[in-house]
Amino acid sequence: MSVNRIFCRIAMLLLMLSGSAVASERPNIIVVMADDVGFEAIGAYGGESYATPHLDALAKSGLMGMHCYSMPVCHPTRITFLTGQYPANVGHPRWGSFPRQLEEQTLAKTMQDAGYRTVVTGKWQLALLKDDLQQPHRMGFDQYCLFGWHEGPRYHAPMIYENGELNESARDQFGPDVYREFLQDFILADREKPFFAFYSMALCHDVTDDLDKPVPYSPSGKYLTYEEMGLEMDRQIGKLVAFLDEQNLREDTLLIFTTDNGTAARSCSHFEEGKYVKPPVFLKYKGRRVQGGKGKLDDTGTRVPLIVSWPGRVKPGVISRELVDMSDFYATCAELAGQQTPAGLDSLSFVPALSGRPVSRSWAYAEGRGTHWVRDQKYKLYSHGRFVQVSQKNLGEEHVLTGDLSTEAAAALKKLRAAQPLNQ
Repeated sequence: MSVNRIFCRIAMLLLMLSGSAVASERPNIIVVMADDVGFEAIGAYGGESYATPHLDALAKSGLMGMHCYSMPVCHPTRITFLTGQYPANVGHPRWGSFPRQLEEQTLAKTMQDAGYRTVVTGKWQLALLKDDLQQPHRMGFDQYCLFGWHEGPRYHAPMIYENGELNESARDQFGPDVYREFLQDFILADREKPFFAFYSMALCHDVTDDLDKPVPYSPSGKYLTYEEMGLEMDRQIGKLVAFLDEQNLREDTLLIFTTDNGTAARSCSHFEEGKYVKPPVFLKYKGRRVQGGKGKLDDTGTRVPLIVSWPGRVKPGVISRELVDMSDFYATCAELAGQQTPAGLDSLSFVPALSGRPVSRSWAYAEGRGTHWVRDQKYKLYSHGRFVQVSQKNLGEEHVLTGDLSTEAAAALKKLRAAQPLNQ
């Protein structure tokens, strides 16, 4: 009996013992994390600015989570995703860094320990790779294909590192194609072992704007607009799903799509008179015009899509209203791999939601600029004491609650006051 089959049987037993009815064996897992894409940017969620047919089809094929919350900006989201802990609980790592003492405790390391092949492709942002080309390997990724964050372009004539070396041939290619094709080649290299992929998309973040010279334009003579990036994001997802279908891997692969924070408020259009011009980004959501809220702690900055597709295991058309935050991907992937979640993490598995059962999370958490909140689906309590009811109709709108509270609001406030998201 192969080692992989032994692992699968052990995982089956563990999942049965834990009461999970979702999996009969360990799946391949792909977590797609798009960049600067808010809840309102996807058609399936009510976005009306441009078509996202591939993502909409993916949502219809499985579960669409309505209450997934990120940090308001990208770096703390990635810290939370990879550690299963909130940034405040791991020392608030400085921008563009990762705690060295936690490199052996990442989600990728846990998946390696479970016998998975591991890969990350696209955006890294946890180091200047030119200064530390082995960091992704130390953190549990067998292979990587990552653009040089704050070093070079990510889209046209991209600067891309692959497993410790600069890929010079990539400069003649389109970055998003390179990242996806690297992932596909990785998948094909070994069909015996399961794989875990962190597909950290470059899209839809605008171009690097702090280099000595402006990065190359797109063929249009300007930088990609937010709409063009949104369409390209959807195209890349369509190509990945088609690849999995062609390789007969869809039923063996759990595909998760989420994003790192809300839509950017502005995006580079061109370079003029020594500076980048950044027009505002507005999207139409359920008939309303909404400006991107990246950086804000309201729903325009922290409410993000969550799509989970696993044909034959997750029923199509499921709408989940369970709470999920960025720490929870750690415990979820670990459970699906048959691994115990390490003690002391903030992470809670949302595997039960995949079969329509409630999850154990009763509040979600986000932090930014010295402030944090805890919330449920309707109410939010900020660390400075403001208690609000979140609008279910108008994205980003919050109503401050004071004085006499309804029975429902009072119960929510009591619950959120009892939440303890930070290690004191």
